[in-house]
Parts: sequence; C-alpha cells; structure tokens
Amino acid sequence: MIYIDLPEKQTRLLPFYLAMEEYVARYLPIESALFMWQVEPTVIFGRNQVVENEVNLEYCQQHNIRTYRRKSGGGCVYADMSNVMLSVITREGNINEIFAEYLSLLAKALQSLGIDARQNDHNDIMLDGRKISGNAIYHLPGRTIAHGTLLYDTDMENMLHAITPPQEKLARNGVKSVRQRVALLKDYTSLSLDEIKAGLRRGICNKTVTLSPVDVEKIEEMAKEYEASEFIFSK
Repeated sequence: MIYIDLPEKQTRLLPFYLAMEEYVARYLPIESALFMWQVEPTVIFGRNQVVENEVNLEYCQQHNIRTYRRKSGGGCVYADMSNVMLSVITREGNINEIFAEYLSLLAKALQSLGIDARQNDHNDIMLDGRKISGNAIYHLPGRTIAHGTLLYDTDMENMLHAITPPQEKLARNGVKSVRQRVALLKDYTSLSLDEIKAGLRRGICNKTVTLSPVDVEKIEEMAKEYEASEFIFSK
C-alpha cells in the first residue's frame, strides 16, 4: 500500500482531507493508498444525518468546534488534535469484504505495536472491550474509500456535549459512562501518538507518494463543496 504525503506540513480544516481522499480515489492511478490526518476540534456527521438532530450546534459555536458533513454514512464522531483520522482508498468490490480487510489491516498494524486491538462486527476497533476506532465507507466509480478515527486521547467534555444524544441518556450517563465505553490508547501503551502514527505507516505502507502543489490546488478547489453551507446543512 502507498502512503500519500503532502508537500507541506500544516494542519488544515477537515474539508481539505475529505476532498483529498476523494481526489486520490478519482484521479491518482494508485491501487491502494493510505493517509493520516488530524484536525482542530471538529464534529463530522454522516451523509444521511440532519445536523440539527445530531450536533449540539450551540455548544460547538461556544467552544469553537467546527461541524462538517462527510459523504459516507454512519453517525457523528468528534475529533481533535489528540487523535488521528485514517483514510484508505482501494478498489471497488464487495463492501463487506473491503470493510473487513480495512479493519483487519488496522487491527494487525496496532497489534504489531504491542496494542491488543480487535475488530468487531459493528465496524469498530476495540481494546479491552472498549471502542478505540469507529469507521465508515463509501463508493466512488471504480473505487472505495474507508475512513475512521483512532482515539489516542481526547477532550471528553467536548466529545460528550458536541454530539447530541437523547437528553435522558445524557442525564443518565454523562462523561463517566462515555469513558467506560471508549478506550484511550495512551492508557495502554507508552508510545506517543506520533510514534503510533509512524508505526502504522511502517506496518501498512511500503512506498510513499508526495502530492504536488498542483494536486494540492485541485484538492483545495474540491474542498469548497464540503465547506458549502448547502452541503453541510442539507436535509
């Protein structure tokens, strides 16, 4: 698998990375590729979700948390600079088989770093019975994009309050319950997040392709779709 790198090291807004995976899938003659990315506090919700029903927009505005829609299905996730997002671009095929291959690839790469990660039947990666990675997938003509989170550390208050659960669930569970259902990698390894990223890259990829400045300009143009209010707030 080929690792896709950027010519400049900087943190961008989430629409750029969603456009980047789409650009790689549509225009680069690469059979399978991976890249990892991080964002400042952001909520990402699924293609079919109504943002007002799923995201606490008032809380997000008050705490400078951005909100964006992705083109894959599934539920909301919260991301910040304490965790990492992964994108895998591969062939078109049976969605269940490709999803299983992606999850197995990620779990085995984590295991090679001494982290006893296991995939489950709900498209998650688990550690000690708790979730460390949620994932989604979607098709483009001839290509498949799988992407997900990898939870190293996070702001639990933001994770809880930025995503809108039923109020009775919020009152009953709160941060303590969320903490019981998710695991933080930092509690299970002495490796830093950067060391885990480097280990995943070594374990999964055998070659690197660096995008050109022209590629980056085209991705920036594609990102405008994800930035548009019409796309974010569409019903």
